[in-house]
Amino acid sequence: MRLSDQDILIAIDQGRIVIDPFPPDPCFGSFSVDVSLSNVFQTFRHVKIPFLNLSDSESLYGVTEACMEKLVIAEHEHYFLHPGEFALGMTRERIKIADDLVGWLDGRSSLARVGLMVHITAHSIDPGWDGHITFEFFNAGRLPLALNPGLRIGAISFETLSSKTTRPYGSKKGAKYFRQETPLSSRIHQELKEPAPNK
Repeated sequence: MRLSDQDILIAIDQGRIVIDPFPPDPCFGSFSVDVSLSNVFQTFRHVKIPFLNLSDSESLYGVTEACMEKLVIAEHEHYFLHPGEFALGMTRERIKIADDLVGWLDGRSSLARVGLMVHITAHSIDPGWDGHITFEFFNAGRLPLALNPGLRIGAISFETLSSKTTRPYGSKKGAKYFRQETPLSSRIHQELKEPAPNK
């Protein structure tokens, strides 16, 4: 069941949800809270690597980081996302969620109508999450989009689980992005290889 605005405020008072800095009243919707854009991005470099083998963790070691570079812009500047381009950004707010809640990140309809996608697959925020949320930006429109720090870029809603999870994100082995304070590039190479099935 999704939490209403009243239930979100109660959960914040109880410490089950942390949003820091605390959002002003206009950011609260009927069942969600708007989040704003930070000034830190990760963008793809022009590299000579012919491809990324996503099934070979050894060949990916250090490669995904080498493919991207961190960009910090001033508060009054814009980051320009050109048509067909992909970049990572993050929320200005730190988000922390209790072990019996799951968060859902959605883009704003008004921004989607000009071609801005704020996530491609990372829609859910795990129970026990603590950190800044990463955006997976893609410009599906035909004009460059100017993104400025502080822009209300998306909204988070919260849903109660049927019971408290025994595997909160922060305690899972290989929690690659826990307490991230910058939009991290893919850490798929850190995943443990699945054991071969018994024959």
